[in-house]
Amino acid sequence: MVISFFISQLLGVYVAGKLLLPAAKSSSVADVFFFGSSNGTVVSVSIMIGGVLLVALIVMLIQLRGGNWQQYLALKPFSVTVGVGMLGLLLIFMIGSQALTYWLDKSPLVFVDPLYQSVSSVWLLVFAMVIVAPLYEELVFRGILWSAIAEQFVVSPSQEQRGAIIASIITSLIFAVIHLQYGVYEISTIVVLALIFCYARVKSGSLLLPMLLHIVNNGAAMWQYLAQTA
Repeated sequence: MVISFFISQLLGVYVAGKLLLPAAKSSSVADVFFFGSSNGTVVSVSIMIGGVLLVALIVMLIQLRGGNWQQYLALKPFSVTVGVGMLGLLLIFMIGSQALTYWLDKSPLVFVDPLYQSVSSVWLLVFAMVIVAPLYEELVFRGILWSAIAEQFVVSPSQEQRGAIIASIITSLIFAVIHLQYGVYEISTIVVLALIFCYARVKSGSLLLPMLLHIVNNGAAMWQYLAQTA
């Protein structure tokens, strides 16, 4: 799934670049990736293309194993009380992270600058990064990957907690490392954020809560970025 994740991102950039870049027809593959990866419109569309590819792959893999994809991915309602509690935990993390970022004088969203400056519509970029990306990232990391790892360490019901802990640690580390656009400080905070998403998955028994929390986190970050650039 990790390899598929990267391939879907590359395919998304290539297809979107071929469709949207002015000189794409006469450009080499390397040029399409080079110019497309810094173009806000191309990146936004590529996120959507990659998301569609990953969702289709995930559903197909689960069905090939004879499983129910909604059940395997824990796509079910969650308790409002748990949701409010996890939202509060996320808020504490966001405030602490923001304070530390300000104190260390870091600019974690500097990679958004060329995308924001080149996108045809800022709302396209917002939709892709705040809504689409969190949904398919959760399907991959707290969804199929988390479930696949957790079940390897559960032989009896008493071992469910061990499987959840191991799956949470492994998927959180992988999730952080794939964010190549960030530095060491940002990646370390992403590990903590991913662990919060995993805890939300375990606490609620639903993937929908991590999806919601991820959208809230990305939305707050994007709102802050847009407020600073306005």
